[in-house]
Amino acid sequence: MSTKYRRVLLKLSGEAISGKENGIIDFDFLAQIADVITKCRDSGTQIAVMIGAGNIWRGRQGGSMNRSRADHMGMLATTINSLALQQALEDANVKAVTMTPVSMEEFADKYSARNAVKALENGNVVVLGCGSGLPFFSTDTAAVLRAAEIEADVVLMAKNIDGIYSADPKTDPSAYKIEEITYKEIIERNIRAYDLTATIFCMDNNIKTYAFGLKDPMNIYRAIMGENVGTETHN
Repeated sequence: MSTKYRRVLLKLSGEAISGKENGIIDFDFLAQIADVITKCRDSGTQIAVMIGAGNIWRGRQGGSMNRSRADHMGMLATTINSLALQQALEDANVKAVTMTPVSMEEFADKYSARNAVKALENGNVVVLGCGSGLPFFSTDTAAVLRAAEIEADVVLMAKNIDGIYSADPKTDPSAYKIEEITYKEIIERNIRAYDLTATIFCMDNNIKTYAFGLKDPMNIYRAIMGENVGTETHN
């Protein structure tokens, strides 16, 4: 059975991999994710992964800190998550490499689109740390930027919620899940799906995204196989 996509960029929520009882990383859950990524790769899909840092640090938590410095801390936090995922993948006997746009050669390879594509074509899972390497930009925005650079077919947005809703379901009982929507509709209806910069970038560069819940890691495989487990967004 063939997969729907040749190459994907999987964006994982940092919050979604956080450990129980205020832990930083749930390594058992990360191992489950690694097993599913392995299944996807073995089915013929090339996979790059970017992880947020909500389980450790978000730049906006910095309060009165210099914003650039607070975001630099967030970039380092994403690298911690990236190295943890690389280890989980290697434990599952999958070739994996962590790449960062910020030089930290003792820990990770230097990112370039050319190096990332070469690693993907050689059968590696490429884990992308440090976001875009620039402050003021979210990892959602970094993910769609990297997807454009490596020519991914889709960005899979694995979140804490099972798709995009008409409103916040936590506060609005009338909110309903949307199965398909355009970026123009997201902006016009002021739906809080992704960072606005990421939404506009996707619209301008014709990048398809698919949002779904990570509670069951097998949803990653289901999404890659084309099953309806979330919300598809396109132009």
